[in-house]
Amino acid sequence: MFDLCAKTPQALLPTDIIFQTPYWAQVKSRLGYKPLAFDLESRRRGDVLVLLQPRGQKKIAVVPQGPEYAPDEENYGPFLEEFSLSLAEKLGPDVACIRYDLPWKSLYADEMKKREWTAFPEPRIREMRMNMGTRHWNIRKSPTDLTVASSLVVDLDENEEAIMSRMKAKTRYNIGLAQRKGVTVRAVSADNLPEFYALYGQTAQRNGFSPCSYENFAALFKCRFAGKGNAELVFLLASHGADNLAGAIIGISGKAANFLYGASSNLKRNLMAPYLMHWTAMNLARTRGCLTYEMGAVSPGLDPAHPFHGMYRFKTGFGGRIELRSGSWDFPLNQDAYRSFCNAEHLDRSRLAPRMRAGGPS
Repeated sequence: MFDLCAKTPQALLPTDIIFQTPYWAQVKSRLGYKPLAFDLESRRRGDVLVLLQPRGQKKIAVVPQGPEYAPDEENYGPFLEEFSLSLAEKLGPDVACIRYDLPWKSLYADEMKKREWTAFPEPRIREMRMNMGTRHWNIRKSPTDLTVASSLVVDLDENEEAIMSRMKAKTRYNIGLAQRKGVTVRAVSADNLPEFYALYGQTAQRNGFSPCSYENFAALFKCRFAGKGNAELVFLLASHGADNLAGAIIGISGKAANFLYGASSNLKRNLMAPYLMHWTAMNLARTRGCLTYEMGAVSPGLDPAHPFHGMYRFKTGFGGRIELRSGSWDFPLNQDAYRSFCNAEHLDRSRLAPRMRAGGPS
């Protein structure tokens, strides 16, 4: 069992994972979650942020991209089981499930790359492997991943010339084209959020997904960033003349920059504004000491049938590497309530299923 010691979320240790910071605890608190924080084994294994999310008469305990510490791959399951049982004692009887969004390397990452698989194995197979060595065989693959399990990461540990040399020729050309055509990218403030949200609405309609509410974005800018090792946001708008063409919200924590949200206009798409916007974001991240720029969702491999194939084509043009992670996993504490949650989530997915298409940049 783990020795977990409760503490205030503002005392969370510095980390490269923005979703495990005091800042993220503040953001989610504004959106109805209750943040909790715990030290693990007298800090030898760091700490963890847990977010309690109300679900009817019960709650789900969400661990966003945590725990950060990853055991050896053969111990993933036993580690999660022991950690879950220890955490459950701290959460109370109204928590029906613990949901982890694991940042750990996927157990199938090496095999997927070697065999050039373009999808993860089916959940049943993944559950069997994750539960090997556990006592209760109670770890379940979540119906969906809270954050993406396959993400494009660009390394920023070299100079601009070296970073650009790793890009595909078409990407370099499109960055230059946007510059030659007069696209400009500027850092803006929360006052410009309505302009970004207008672009975001166009993006959602064009790509057929259900948009987040304005309040979700506003919460990002209403929280304090002060404090050593805390997170910060970079908010960019790309424009041509009087027209806003693209926008990005990038979170920075430690040595990592994370592309949280993006949007683009239906206008002047031939000017390739998103290319210049990401290149600008990478350079700004470098000036803040970041060693990586995470662009987010892509298909695990080259698969035209995958809903993220368009993002794969766009983002892999910037060079970088695809990280294949474990994704989201559930540890049910109340089996009846957990089944009800899963049934409700299935209905929600059926009702709000995004009409994804294999398009280009957002």
